[in-house]
Amino acid sequence: MKHTDIYEVLRDKTLLGKSVTVCGWVRTFRDSAQVAFLELADGTSFARLQVVIDKNALSPDAECLKNGAAVCVRGEVVKAFKGEGHELNAAEVSLLGKCPPEYPIQKKRTTLEFLRTVPHLRLRTNTFTAAFRVRSVAAQAIHRYFHERRYYYINTPLITASDCEGAGEMFRVTTQPFNAKYPSEAEYYKNDFFGKKAGLSVSGQLEGEVAATAFSKIYTFGPSFRAENSNTTKHLAEFWHIEPEVAFADLADVMELAEEMIKYIISAVLTECADEIDFFDKFMEKGLKEKLLHVVNSDFAVCDYTQAVELLQQSGAQFQYPVSWGCDLQTEHERYLTETVFKKPVFVTNYPKEIKSFYMKQNPDGKTVAATDLLVPGIGEIIGGSQREEDYEKLLSAMNARGMDKSAYEQYLDLRIFGSVPHGGFGLGFERLVMYMTGIENIRDVTLFPRSVGNIM
Repeated sequence: MKHTDIYEVLRDKTLLGKSVTVCGWVRTFRDSAQVAFLELADGTSFARLQVVIDKNALSPDAECLKNGAAVCVRGEVVKAFKGEGHELNAAEVSLLGKCPPEYPIQKKRTTLEFLRTVPHLRLRTNTFTAAFRVRSVAAQAIHRYFHERRYYYINTPLITASDCEGAGEMFRVTTQPFNAKYPSEAEYYKNDFFGKKAGLSVSGQLEGEVAATAFSKIYTFGPSFRAENSNTTKHLAEFWHIEPEVAFADLADVMELAEEMIKYIISAVLTECADEIDFFDKFMEKGLKEKLLHVVNSDFAVCDYTQAVELLQQSGAQFQYPVSWGCDLQTEHERYLTETVFKKPVFVTNYPKEIKSFYMKQNPDGKTVAATDLLVPGIGEIIGGSQREEDYEKLLSAMNARGMDKSAYEQYLDLRIFGSVPHGGFGLGFERLVMYMTGIENIRDVTLFPRSVGNIM
């Protein structure tokens, strides 16, 4: 069906005075004695196109004037009565798809909580068209950032026999019937599709390290799956993950990469999604644009974990979770550091080895590892990274201390035998970044069909 995108009609001054055909969905309808007004959206622009219908010259089907209906309109592009944009004087309006009165997207019902019950329709609201346009632009910026710096894009397996985190919180992949009965676990998996226990990947890092030892600089950008029973506003069972891995790099290099990448992405969104950011600043988080500009223009702080614990202990603040050396920092601690102490993003470094993953490089003190979390105001942790342990014996010792099955990591261990080098990387939860850039407080509202505990709509 030949037509012009609404984005072009609103912005292209060469279309003024010309006849065009547009297609879209009716977002609002206003009527008067002589004139009717339709606001159309086709998804190509955050702004809507106003269609003016002269009722003395045109009598469209009443179904074309209902909220949610899909219509095709031919008419002349003219200057908008208000503002700098364009509108359309309709010459012909035809119905493409009617919409019944029970259409659930109505002003009086469009809370975010309600819209989660209709995920197949919620994208037609301003909040979600804006959020997913930001998400799309951010994704393109990520690929562009790495491509410009000669990182190679690697696709790592989604089905794996190893648990990157060493925590066992994986979804099992099996073809066995639900009532399969075997004398032992070993026999059960021996008869399964792969002949051994398999699960959905929690991270592409281990395979990414393999690629980094050949290409030096790689990144992955794909889904990860975690079977944590965490029904919070920050957790999903299926989420998208950006994970660069860099050979010949230490922790300082990893932090520099993370800061530069975050600033690049935010800058791209501020430039390419100006209308959307203004919308979120007005309706979702007051001061959002200023916050994002502050991030772009600030040098991120760096704070050693031990210093962070001391700052929290000396703060006088009442935390729900007590703070002591060796504890895993909670969101309330992370937000205090970013919002009260540093007032900007901060890298917390050198965590106790007991609360971090087995693959992180052990520091000379024997107590900590060369790890870092990037904390941002309003969210807390947004990036987790480290220098990886390149020493075979130290890595093996860390795995033994955790009682890990080394047979599932033979190839990973081999990397420390055949030309091992200092290397590092990080993981960025994409949905959390989108939350941060939009001010949306629930992670379920920045992914198309959220998968979480008890929810697979």
